Amino acid sequence: MIIFDQNKTDEKTIMKHTINIDKHLELKLLEEENTINYLDLSIYRNTNSINLGIYRKTTHTDVTIQFSSNHPLEHKLAAFHFFINRMLTLIITKQAKQQEWKIILAIAQNNEFPKPEEKTDSKKTKTKTSNHNNTTNQKMGNILISQSTNKKNN
Repeated sequence: MIIFDQNKTDEKTIMKHTINIDKHLELKLLEEENTINYLDLSIYRNTNSINLGIYRKTTHTDVTIQFSSNHPLEHKLAAFHFFINRMLTLIITKQAKQQEWKIILAIAQNNEFPKPEEKTDSKKTKTKTSNHNNTTNQKMGNILISQSTNKKNN
């Protein structure tokens, strides 16, 4: 993808340069109004700037590994690590981050993850094990995940 300023160059000049780089390289010229979706990004063109957003196909489903499944916790959380990392590292607006956070919470809820705690104590962010009920609690930022470690013999 090439984004350029039409005041400084044009499509023909760019095409000539790419042919000089590799004669087998082909570019398709697409002119979009204000938005183009590329990979998992939505690129919005304003008068003086370009803004990014997170793009999901219309066929996107909110399916991740269910919290109640018998998978290791690391596997269950992998998709959320990706979603949160993408949200935090992309240069997107505050409004887009808030919207993405709501989507992440909805995906978690749809996959039976416990709701995040409203308030957290920053001093209590270590993993804790409660001996009286064999429950492991892992705290990740504002999300508290509780998973039973009882093993039943059939």
